[in-house]
Amino acid sequence: MSSSSVSASVREITIAHSPDSDDAFMFYALATNKVRVPGLKFSHTLTDIETLNRKAMEGFYDVSAISFHAYPYVQDKYALMPCGGSVGEQYGPMVIAPRMFGLEELKTMRVAVPGTMTTAYLALKLFAPKIETAVVPFDRIISEVVAGKYEAGLIIHEGQLTYERSGLKRILDLGKWWHEQTGLPLPLGGNAIRRELGPELIAQVTQALRNSIQYALDHREPALAYAMQFARDLDPQMADRFVGMYVNDRTIDYGEDGKEAVVKLLDMGYRAGIIPHKPNVEFV
Repeated sequence: MSSSSVSASVREITIAHSPDSDDAFMFYALATNKVRVPGLKFSHTLTDIETLNRKAMEGFYDVSAISFHAYPYVQDKYALMPCGGSVGEQYGPMVIAPRMFGLEELKTMRVAVPGTMTTAYLALKLFAPKIETAVVPFDRIISEVVAGKYEAGLIIHEGQLTYERSGLKRILDLGKWWHEQTGLPLPLGGNAIRRELGPELIAQVTQALRNSIQYALDHREPALAYAMQFARDLDPQMADRFVGMYVNDRTIDYGEDGKEAVVKLLDMGYRAGIIPHKPNVEFV
């Protein structure tokens, strides 16, 4: 059999996720061929979540990590996978500042945010609809707040564990605020899959991702060692804690309240006029 006929029977599936330790942990088994699917080849692209949200609007990757806030903008091209989500149980994106102050004062400030398509931004706007924001790359927010360029910053990813090192104070935890408002966990990001792949391929790829997450949870040490390459400024203990926050049983399966939270969050965003498209949440 010639090599060309072999390669012709292999279907490439493009996967994109953000370059942080929880996503790396989740995709470890797929990226290192610990989990394989006959006839499929997975190629991985790592880029920041705001770029992924924008690329998803073009239907660029077969599977993409997206912010839940971005889903209504891409729902014609993508459905949500039932696994691979990052959900905060009474914790989530935080507003930090050099000094402590009250929430009413916060509403009058200009806050550095990691992108207007992020779920962190959506939650902040639900908390304070009139708050003024400025977009700053997520990995520069802490340093720009420390430098005094902004009065406060909205942090995601590992910054949630490291902000105190920079002498910053937590003003608001949006995951906690959301739970107080709704009694639900805060769904931050999920994996979306292109509808064009069709039911059979979607089912195969979804199972492969679920197997990859389960493999990482079952082989925590090597998966964490792999994820450490992407753990900005975290020591192994903190990386373990961070991964535990966002890769857990809910990453295998959102649970009914997790799915309800996705619907509620997007519906509230739509009703508040933050999201222009009526959300139609569909899990494959």
